[in-house]
Parts: sequence; structure tokens; C-alpha cells
Amino acid sequence: MRPIGFSTGALAYADFARGLEMVRRHGLHVVELSALRQNELVPMLDAIPHLDLAGLHYISIHAPSSFDPAWEITLRKRLGDGVHRGWPVVVHPDAITDFGLWRELGETVCIENMDKRKPIGRTAEELSRVFRELPKATFCFDIGHARQVDLTMTEAYLILREFGPRLRQVHVSEVNSRSKHDALSYSSMIAFREVAHLIPEQVPLILETPVCESDMDTEINKVRDALPLNLETMVA
Repeated sequence: MRPIGFSTGALAYADFARGLEMVRRHGLHVVELSALRQNELVPMLDAIPHLDLAGLHYISIHAPSSFDPAWEITLRKRLGDGVHRGWPVVVHPDAITDFGLWRELGETVCIENMDKRKPIGRTAEELSRVFRELPKATFCFDIGHARQVDLTMTEAYLILREFGPRLRQVHVSEVNSRSKHDALSYSSMIAFREVAHLIPEQVPLILETPVCESDMDTEINKVRDALPLNLETMVA
């Protein structure tokens, strides 16, 4: 069975502690601690030593999706202080100004493919340029972004074939035309199945679907149906 969990930001806007508690109440062993806005990161990093993380098998951090370039050195230093934990740090490539700063973090940096609004990181070709700058970086595949960029899932296929060896985690949601995350629809579930076989069993699935706590289990079941390990066993 694929390891599966949630981004705290999807469950509780700007409240990582509440999101983490929801993950724990549901007996999940995978979580992404999300600080999508610049002012959220330092309080979250300061709180990590005091969080109850027992029983969690996979933890990642999502860095702010955009930040002041003048703050980039501070951001990089604060994230670098926690490298010993071995947690991936998900970074949007379009937010990076100085690739040299991030190159020092090696495989801790986990580059995410982008939605159609962004100027880079949307396609396999664009990601190749990013990974040339960050040769040791790992990869966070956002399957919703890939589908939004190309509804045929051809680009998703090309991205996974090219960067599969770097794959560390998968973001799962439906991404609408306004580049907002939604719960999975039947059409997105069908589309995701097209590339499910390219995602190894051990790679954690991180749900970014904005659901209330009572709907978490329903959404997990939808994701397991959308990304089955064996297509012959999937629900029609």
C-alpha cells in the first residue's frame, strides 16, 4: 500500500500545528509541514523541536511559495540548520533567485513542478534547466499541476520518465483553471491513472486537497483509487 498523508496547509490554512494534529488523529504516518507564506516559516521551524512527531515515517517541509529576494539568504540558512533531520524541503523553482545558495543543500532541496501561471518548471524541458543548476536536488511531482499544464497527461508522462530517479514525494490534488487546489473529481482520477505505474510504491503521496477533517478518509480512498498499485484492482 502506498504511504499517504496530507499537507498541513491543505487541512488548516496557515496553522501547521492544527493540520499536524488532524493527520495524527487519523493515524497517518506521512505529513508535509507547510509554510507557504514567508511569515509562516520561522515560527514553524522554531516549533518543530517541540512537536509530537512520534509514529511519523515521512516528514517534509514546504518552503514559502514566494519570498523577498533580500530574505533568501536568511531562508536558506534557517532551512540549512535543519538538514541533519534528513527531511526534504519542497521549493518552487520560480521563487529561487540565487541557485548557488540552494545548491549547497544538495538532495535536501526537493524541486516541485509548477502550474501554468509560472514562468519556469512547468514541463520536462523547463525542469531540466532547473536541475542543471541543482544537480543533486530531488523531485516533488505535483500531478495536479502536470494535468493542468497538459490535460492529455503527456507532459506528466515525460516528467516522470525523465525525473523518476529523483522522485521523493508526490503532491496530489485537482488543480483548477485558476491554479487553486480542489478535491479530486472523477475526471482527474481517470487522468491520474494514466501515469500511476510510473510512481514507485514506496514514494509518499501528499494530499493537497482542501478538505475538512470529516472528509479526509473519503479523499484518501479517492487518491488510492486514482493512483493504484495494480490497475486490475482499481474500482471502476
